[in-house]
Amino acid sequence: MNWIFLLIVFLLLVIAELIYFKIADHFNIIDKPNERSSHSKPVIRGGGIIFLVGIWLYAAAAHFNYPYFLTGLTLIAAVSFLDDMHSLPRKLRLAIHTLSILLMLWQLQLLSLENWWLVAILLFAGVGIVNLYNFMDGINGITGGYSLAVLLPLWYLNQSLQFIDDNFIIAILLSDLVFCFFNFRTKARCFAGDVGSVGMAFVILFLLARLIVQTLDFTYLLFLAVYGIDAGLTIVHRLRLHENLGTAHRKHCYQLLANEVKWPHVAVALGYTLLQFVISAGLLLISQPACRWSYFIIIVVALSIVYLLLVKKYYPLHEAYLKQCGKKT
Repeated sequence: MNWIFLLIVFLLLVIAELIYFKIADHFNIIDKPNERSSHSKPVIRGGGIIFLVGIWLYAAAAHFNYPYFLTGLTLIAAVSFLDDMHSLPRKLRLAIHTLSILLMLWQLQLLSLENWWLVAILLFAGVGIVNLYNFMDGINGITGGYSLAVLLPLWYLNQSLQFIDDNFIIAILLSDLVFCFFNFRTKARCFAGDVGSVGMAFVILFLLARLIVQTLDFTYLLFLAVYGIDAGLTIVHRLRLHENLGTAHRKHCYQLLANEVKWPHVAVALGYTLLQFVISAGLLLISQPACRWSYFIIIVVALSIVYLLLVKKYYPLHEAYLKQCGKKT
């Protein structure tokens, strides 16, 4: 892509987002606040559909060179968008997520009857990662900002490893920048919605999978370390509280900081973004495999400790909030 073409794509994405705002306004695709929300005024939901638009623009220009991935992305984004408008049965969403991950594995040439056990593990991990990424979409800027912190290191690595068409990463980066303009602000114009957070998770998972398949280096999973620790340990916390994991909540560490500690949402999102970017940059500076694994373990342990300390300190504030709202959990 030359600079003129990039500018044209960027402008098309901006126009597409503005058109979606008109459509969402007309059909009342609005996120209205409730006691579990982190916002206080109605905001357009589903602005993250721009990620799907960006990938489709790329696919049209690149002669649809990743057809199974594109089909999976479209399916998972479509069911997520429908869920943004009207809540769908959990089993239906899970079925589409599973089918979409299977299509991704097909694109990666990882489907094999002989290695069915490996396919089962990858399928479970893929569906889990996509949903964990979605769980972390709860305040202004966090999905857009954090995704930049993942995509930029992937783009940097692609300059030397060429694990995917470079224009693919550029297209999703431009889409994310457009979304950030409307979302990464104190008064967001739109939220990503499930279509955005799930769609972006699917794209990032595909990029990471291609990178790992080519290099056989699983330390690149550290590109998702901050989200992984917060989402993973929050699930453990909720299991200890005997909660239904399918119900909405405000127990993630970033939610405690934004809602109970009253840190500005944009500041919390920026903190998560910068922390992940620094962690990823540190990994890129290490070349020795043994050192990379040591770094991996150190980061995971350090993030876990920080999470536990913050939750121990600030979760009582959330309990007080729940009591005030008349909730028992």
